[in-house]
Amino acid sequence: MNLYLKQKVFSWGDSFTVYDENGNDKYYVEGEIFTFGKKLHIYDLSGNELCFIYQKLMSFLPKYFISKNGVDIAQVIKNFTFFHQSYSVDGFGWEVEGDFFAHDYEITGADSGRTVATVSKHWFTFGDAYEISIADGINDIDALAVVLVIDACLEAAQNAASSAT
Repeated sequence: MNLYLKQKVFSWGDSFTVYDENGNDKYYVEGEIFTFGKKLHIYDLSGNELCFIYQKLMSFLPKYFISKNGVDIAQVIKNFTFFHQSYSVDGFGWEVEGDFFAHDYEITGADSGRTVATVSKHWFTFGDAYEISIADGINDIDALAVVLVIDACLEAAQNAASSAT
């Protein structure tokens, strides 16, 4: 299954529409504004919350929790490395590696090495657009949540770098 998301360019807070292969709306992602830490909600087209993502503040490395029905089911943790970025997804048993700044990376099973999903960025669009190719048998909401966490980490790193200059 392929999902496509395009980030709105001029919005208060984060707002994404997620599309299927045919260009039909599939999910809607909305961020909370004026909060401490990043908070995102994934909704179906009827407005039902499918997933909630929130950032744990006061941690050495970025850490986000993925919650469904009020229960934390996974946490995405940026690994401590010197030369490249990688993330672990505790709860799903996934690892994420690749060229994050080019938005070209892969999510794999930590034990099996099986590809869970791949993410690639479409560069020649107005705003950021991404293609997420999800392997058969993988929950698309779980994969989407991990991709959104990675995007939030990259955005935070870019904001920190631009404010330091």
